[in-house]
Amino acid sequence: MIKGAIFDVDGTLLDSMAIWEEAGERYLERLHIKAEPGLSNILFPMSLEEGASYLKETYEISLKEEEIVKGILEVVKDYYFYEAPLKLGTESFLKEMSLKKISMVIATSSEKSYIEAAFHRLNIDQYFSKIITCSEVGAGKSKPDIYLKAQEFLNFKPEEIYVFEDVLHAIQTAKNAGFKTVGIYDTSSEKDWETIKKTADIFLEDLHDFSSFWKQIS
Repeated sequence: MIKGAIFDVDGTLLDSMAIWEEAGERYLERLHIKAEPGLSNILFPMSLEEGASYLKETYEISLKEEEIVKGILEVVKDYYFYEAPLKLGTESFLKEMSLKKISMVIATSSEKSYIEAAFHRLNIDQYFSKIITCSEVGAGKSKPDIYLKAQEFLNFKPEEIYVFEDVLHAIQTAKNAGFKTVGIYDTSSEKDWETIKKTADIFLEDLHDFSSFWKQIS
Protein backbone atom coordinates (compact mmCIF):
# COMPACT_ATOMS: atom_id res chain seq x y z
CA MET A 1 0.00 0.00 0.00
CA ILE A 2 1.28 3.46 -0.88
CA LYS A 3 2.17 5.62 2.12
CA GLY A 4 4.59 8.13 0.60
CA ALA A 5 5.54 9.67 -2.73
CA ILE A 6 8.74 11.21 -4.05
CA PHE A 7 8.31 13.58 -6.99
CA ASP A 8 10.85 14.81 -9.49
CA VAL A 9 10.11 18.36 -10.69
CA ASP A 10 11.40 19.17 -14.20
CA GLY A 11 9.46 17.20 -16.79
CA THR A 12 7.32 15.55 -14.09
CA LEU A 13 5.44 18.34 -12.28
CA LEU A 14 6.69 21.37 -14.21
CA ASP A 15 6.82 21.72 -17.99
CA SER A 16 10.28 23.21 -17.63
CA MET A 17 12.77 21.05 -19.53
CA ALA A 18 12.75 23.42 -22.51
CA ILE A 19 14.44 26.25 -20.58
CA TRP A 20 17.70 24.30 -20.57
CA GLU A 21 17.49 24.17 -24.37
CA GLU A 22 16.49 27.82 -24.69
CA ALA A 23 18.77 29.36 -22.05
CA GLY A 24 21.61 30.22 -24.45
CA GLU A 25 19.29 31.84 -26.97
CA ARG A 26 17.42 33.76 -24.28
CA TYR A 27 20.74 34.97 -22.84
CA LEU A 28 21.85 36.27 -26.24
CA GLU A 29 18.50 38.05 -26.63
CA ARG A 30 19.26 40.00 -23.44
CA LEU A 31 22.47 41.15 -25.11
CA HIS A 32 20.51 42.02 -28.29
CA ILE A 33 22.37 39.31 -30.23
CA LYS A 34 20.55 37.05 -32.69
CA ALA A 35 21.30 33.36 -32.13
CA GLU A 36 22.28 31.06 -34.98
CA PRO A 37 19.79 28.36 -36.04
CA GLY A 38 20.20 25.18 -33.99
CA LEU A 39 22.11 26.82 -31.13
CA SER A 40 20.33 24.68 -28.54
CA ASN A 41 21.57 21.49 -30.25
CA ILE A 42 25.12 22.83 -30.22
CA LEU A 43 25.01 23.75 -26.52
CA PHE A 44 23.04 20.72 -25.27
CA PRO A 45 26.00 18.32 -24.75
CA MET A 46 28.19 21.04 -23.22
CA SER A 47 28.65 21.97 -19.58
CA LEU A 48 27.67 25.51 -18.57
CA GLU A 49 31.32 26.52 -18.66
CA GLU A 50 31.85 25.01 -22.12
CA GLY A 51 28.69 26.68 -23.37
CA ALA A 52 29.85 30.05 -22.02
CA SER A 53 33.19 29.61 -23.80
CA TYR A 54 31.40 28.78 -27.06
CA LEU A 55 29.12 31.83 -26.79
CA LYS A 56 32.04 34.11 -25.94
CA GLU A 57 34.10 33.00 -28.95
CA THR A 58 31.30 32.60 -31.50
CA TYR A 59 29.49 35.85 -30.72
CA GLU A 60 32.57 37.86 -29.66
CA ILE A 61 31.11 38.68 -26.25
CA SER A 62 33.46 40.89 -24.24
CA LEU A 63 32.35 39.54 -20.86
CA LYS A 64 34.37 36.96 -18.92
CA GLU A 65 33.22 33.34 -19.16
CA GLU A 66 32.19 33.27 -15.49
CA GLU A 67 30.04 36.37 -16.09
CA ILE A 68 28.36 34.61 -19.03
CA VAL A 69 27.67 31.56 -16.85
CA LYS A 70 26.15 33.87 -14.23
CA GLY A 71 24.01 35.51 -16.93
CA ILE A 72 22.73 32.17 -18.24
CA LEU A 73 21.84 31.06 -14.70
CA GLU A 74 19.97 34.34 -14.23
CA VAL A 75 17.89 33.49 -17.33
CA VAL A 76 17.07 30.07 -15.86
CA LYS A 77 16.27 31.57 -12.46
CA ASP A 78 13.86 34.11 -13.99
CA TYR A 79 12.10 31.33 -15.87
CA TYR A 80 11.33 29.43 -12.65
CA PHE A 81 10.41 32.59 -10.75
CA TYR A 82 8.07 34.02 -13.39
CA GLU A 83 7.22 31.55 -16.18
CA ALA A 84 7.56 27.79 -15.59
CA PRO A 85 4.08 26.21 -15.93
CA LEU A 86 2.59 23.12 -14.35
CA LYS A 87 2.21 20.04 -16.52
CA LEU A 88 -1.31 18.89 -17.35
CA GLY A 89 -3.24 17.66 -14.32
CA THR A 90 -0.52 18.33 -11.76
CA GLU A 91 -2.49 20.43 -9.27
CA SER A 92 -5.55 18.17 -9.17
CA PHE A 93 -3.34 15.06 -8.88
CA LEU A 94 -1.47 16.50 -5.91
CA LYS A 95 -4.74 17.53 -4.29
CA GLU A 96 -6.10 13.98 -4.62
CA MET A 97 -2.86 12.54 -3.20
CA SER A 98 -3.16 14.92 -0.26
CA LEU A 99 -6.78 13.92 0.35
CA LYS A 100 -5.61 10.28 0.46
CA LYS A 101 -3.16 11.33 3.22
CA ILE A 102 -0.09 10.42 1.13
CA SER A 103 3.07 12.12 2.43
CA MET A 104 4.87 13.86 -0.46
CA VAL A 105 8.42 15.15 -0.86
CA ILE A 106 10.47 16.53 -3.75
CA ALA A 107 13.71 15.09 -5.14
CA THR A 108 15.23 17.45 -7.71
CA SER A 109 18.49 18.22 -9.45
CA SER A 110 17.46 21.88 -9.75
CA GLU A 111 18.29 24.74 -7.39
CA LYS A 112 16.06 24.64 -4.30
CA SER A 113 15.27 28.36 -4.32
CA TYR A 114 14.07 28.14 -7.95
CA ILE A 115 11.68 25.30 -7.12
CA GLU A 116 10.42 27.03 -3.99
CA ALA A 117 9.67 30.18 -5.99
CA ALA A 118 7.89 28.29 -8.79
CA PHE A 119 5.84 26.20 -6.34
CA HIS A 120 4.81 29.28 -4.36
CA ARG A 121 3.78 31.12 -7.54
CA LEU A 122 1.81 28.09 -8.76
CA ASN A 123 0.25 27.47 -5.33
CA ILE A 124 1.41 23.86 -4.90
CA ASP A 125 4.01 24.37 -2.17
CA GLN A 126 1.56 23.28 0.54
CA TYR A 127 1.54 19.70 -0.77
CA PHE A 128 5.19 18.97 -0.01
CA SER A 129 6.78 18.56 3.40
CA LYS A 130 10.36 18.77 2.11
CA ILE A 131 12.45 19.59 -0.97
CA ILE A 132 15.66 17.58 -1.31
CA THR A 133 18.24 18.43 -3.99
CA CYS A 134 21.00 16.45 -5.65
CA SER A 135 23.57 19.07 -4.60
CA GLU A 136 22.41 18.64 -1.00
CA VAL A 137 23.14 14.89 -1.04
CA GLY A 138 26.23 15.22 -3.23
CA ALA A 139 25.10 12.87 -6.01
CA GLY A 140 22.96 12.88 -9.15
CA LYS A 141 20.11 10.51 -9.87
CA SER A 142 22.33 7.80 -11.28
CA LYS A 143 22.92 7.04 -7.59
CA PRO A 144 20.10 6.34 -5.08
CA ASP A 145 21.28 8.83 -2.43
CA ILE A 146 18.54 11.40 -3.02
CA TYR A 147 15.78 8.78 -2.86
CA LEU A 148 17.24 7.22 0.27
CA LYS A 149 17.42 10.65 1.90
CA ALA A 150 13.76 11.21 1.01
CA GLN A 151 12.87 7.77 2.37
CA GLU A 152 14.66 8.56 5.62
CA PHE A 153 12.56 11.71 5.95
CA LEU A 154 9.29 9.96 5.05
CA ASN A 155 10.13 7.08 7.41
CA PHE A 156 8.44 4.40 5.28
CA LYS A 157 9.80 1.28 3.62
CA PRO A 158 10.94 1.72 -0.02
CA GLU A 159 8.16 -0.59 -1.23
CA GLU A 160 5.61 1.75 0.42
CA ILE A 161 6.91 4.75 -1.53
CA TYR A 162 6.21 5.62 -5.18
CA VAL A 163 8.84 7.62 -7.08
CA PHE A 164 7.52 9.78 -9.94
CA GLU A 165 10.12 10.48 -12.64
CA ASP A 166 10.24 11.30 -16.36
CA VAL A 167 13.83 10.21 -17.07
CA LEU A 168 14.85 6.60 -17.65
CA HIS A 169 18.08 6.49 -15.63
CA ALA A 170 16.33 8.01 -12.58
CA ILE A 171 13.52 5.44 -12.80
CA GLN A 172 16.08 2.63 -13.03
CA THR A 173 17.98 3.98 -10.02
CA ALA A 174 14.86 4.24 -7.86
CA LYS A 175 13.61 0.81 -8.92
CA ASN A 176 16.98 -0.82 -8.20
CA ALA A 177 16.87 0.75 -4.72
CA GLY A 178 13.56 -1.02 -4.01
CA PHE A 179 11.09 1.81 -4.60
CA LYS A 180 7.89 1.58 -6.64
CA THR A 181 8.22 3.72 -9.76
CA VAL A 182 5.88 5.80 -11.91
CA GLY A 183 7.11 6.87 -15.34
CA ILE A 184 5.72 10.21 -16.51
CA TYR A 185 5.79 11.08 -20.20
CA ASP A 186 7.70 14.20 -21.25
CA THR A 187 8.72 15.24 -24.75
CA SER A 188 12.31 15.70 -23.60
CA SER A 189 12.64 11.95 -22.92
CA GLU A 190 10.39 10.76 -25.75
CA LYS A 191 13.16 8.60 -27.24
CA ASP A 192 13.19 6.49 -24.05
CA TRP A 193 9.42 6.30 -23.56
CA GLU A 194 8.98 2.70 -24.70
CA THR A 195 11.77 1.57 -22.36
CA ILE A 196 10.32 3.68 -19.53
CA LYS A 197 6.94 1.95 -20.01
CA LYS A 198 8.62 -1.44 -19.67
CA THR A 199 10.81 -0.42 -16.72
CA ALA A 200 8.46 1.55 -14.46
CA ASP A 201 5.85 -0.21 -12.32
CA ILE A 202 3.27 2.24 -13.68
CA PHE A 203 3.44 4.70 -16.57
CA LEU A 204 1.26 7.76 -17.13
CA GLU A 205 0.97 9.99 -20.19
CA ASP A 206 0.23 12.87 -17.79
CA LEU A 207 -1.20 13.44 -14.30
CA HIS A 208 -4.77 14.35 -15.22
CA ASP A 209 -6.30 10.91 -14.48
CA PHE A 210 -5.79 10.26 -10.76
CA SER A 211 -8.49 7.57 -10.61
CA SER A 212 -6.63 5.46 -13.19
CA PHE A 213 -3.41 5.72 -11.16
CA TRP A 214 -5.20 4.85 -7.91
CA LYS A 215 -6.84 1.78 -9.44
CA GLN A 216 -3.45 0.51 -10.61
CA ILE A 217 -1.92 0.71 -7.15
CA SER A 218 -4.94 -0.43 -5.11
